[in-house]
Amino acid sequence: MSEEPAEVRRLRGATLVDLAREDLELWGAEELIERIELLSAEIERARAQLTRKEATRAAADALFSRRD
Repeated sequence: MSEEPAEVRRLRGATLVDLAREDLELWGAEELIERIELLSAEIERARAQLTRKEATRAAADALFSRRD
């Protein structure tokens, strides 16, 4: 019985590191514009998630804060 090797799990953020290491000299102007648009959309997605997390934290702090 042969077992297939398990998939190697990439570390969180590894894709971002790979993106930062790419040689942009190889990209054309249109490709760079598209890349900037995609990265901007990802930044907005991350900001929206951060806003949700901060709101959740603020609600938890308000609920569990000591009232003297």
